[in-house]
Amino acid sequence: MSLVETRYEHIVLDDAGVPNIAGTTMKVIELVLERSAYGWSPEELHFQHPYLSLGQIHSALAYYWDHQDELDQDIPPSAGAR
Repeated sequence: MSLVETRYEHIVLDDAGVPNIAGTTMKVIELVLERSAYGWSPEELHFQHPYLSLGQIHSALAYYWDHQDELDQDIPPSAGAR
């Protein structure tokens, strides 16, 4: 699988154009759905996923907010990010 770097330091796109946190198998949308479902702050996300740095988490959230319309299209209605 090849990865494409983005202007977000910790975010790469896989072959299908799905944004992932660099160096992990976590998709940006997975982190966003957890934030939405549980109301977790970046610090709580870091506590729950100690292998992610706060920089990676903030970069993923920034990527999401900058691409929200596009990423929300891939969320099943029952999972709904906010």
